Amino acid sequence: MSSIWNKERWNEILEALNANRFRTLLTAFGVFWGIFILVILLALTNGLKNGVQADFGDFATNTIFMWTQRTSIPYQGFSKNRGFNFKQADVATLKSNFPELKYISPRNQLGGYNGSNNVTRNNKTGAFTIYGDYPDYIKQEPWNVTKGRFLSHSDIKEERKVAVIGADVVNSLYDFSEDPIGTYIKVNGINFMVIGVVKKASSQGNDQEDASTIFIPFTTFGKAFNFGDIVGWMALTAIDEVPITELKPKIMKEMRAAHKVHPDDERAIGHFDLAEQFSKVTGLFSILTFVGYFVGALVLMSGVIGISNIMLIVVKERTKEIGIRRALGATPREIRGQVLQESLVLTIISGMVGISFAAGVIWLLNTLLDSIGEVENFANPSVSVGVLFVAMTILVVSGLLAGLIPANRATQMKPVDALRTD
Repeated sequence: MSSIWNKERWNEILEALNANRFRTLLTAFGVFWGIFILVILLALTNGLKNGVQADFGDFATNTIFMWTQRTSIPYQGFSKNRGFNFKQADVATLKSNFPELKYISPRNQLGGYNGSNNVTRNNKTGAFTIYGDYPDYIKQEPWNVTKGRFLSHSDIKEERKVAVIGADVVNSLYDFSEDPIGTYIKVNGINFMVIGVVKKASSQGNDQEDASTIFIPFTTFGKAFNFGDIVGWMALTAIDEVPITELKPKIMKEMRAAHKVHPDDERAIGHFDLAEQFSKVTGLFSILTFVGYFVGALVLMSGVIGISNIMLIVVKERTKEIGIRRALGATPREIRGQVLQESLVLTIISGMVGISFAAGVIWLLNTLLDSIGEVENFANPSVSVGVLFVAMTILVVSGLLAGLIPANRATQMKPVDALRTD
């Protein structure tokens, strides 16, 4: 009996929706458009987030880069504008005093992009950036080894004259299809054997400059180019549990004390806090996600209001029918359930159509992006299953809210008054 009653209720709902199809479609469009806008806005926000975060690539984002600059405050007999350098002893100090640091990579640099012609091979010459590095640096900045290997701790310990070169170095110094592994290049007149070829893992940034890079062991760099124990700059990465931004003031204080720099001299040690920048980006997109939900919810609310108004009209048109049902013994709860169910059905159907259309647009957008290649600061617009669950929850709640006032209006009718209505 219950199943027959449910079937009859569904038939009544379908008849009510088909009674005025044009009005039903216009009403449903408000909810369709609201949920469509909500999903599209969140997908576009996610696409922007993916694109911007691609700039960080596989960087160890809990990282700061630190270098020395001229002092701005005189201190302990030293004058203002004094220059100084980090030393290898500073690396040992940081390792012993800051166990929270996962990687400490001292670096030195020779030449630069579009600099002097500092590298030769046979009759070919090129201008490249030469870095003296430790093997851990590849764990802090993403590079893919396409041939051979990267630097090793044995290379550091034995001060080997080996080099890992970028893709543009290969293109400049080698003939097509020539294998560079095992060959020699001259950096400022000193021979280095090529042991690997690398390519930047992230496609963002200055790819040409990145590809024109040569890595050699840090210890070899210091001796070959007379840097002694000088450290040009350092890359410091903290363990995941400790934000490097919180550790940074202590590190700066330690380095200022080690080099007799005034404790309040903020200019003397320059730094770039990658963790802080990454945090700003994620915070920005959290705000954009909230804005997406807010704007989508407002548009959806206008559709819900439209459904509520139409349901009020429907209730008024069916006043006599409601009176007859009440006279035949229908309870206020049954009348309320009928109106709420009609509102829910209309809301959910139109909302699901809106989600389906949004999914189609997202698929087309991703297909277009795949065909035209990478777009700067925009990649893979999409929404998660969690977002769709939230959208469905909003739809159900919206449907209930849309039918609540009409349902209450219907239950307040007295059967006698309803039957008298023309």
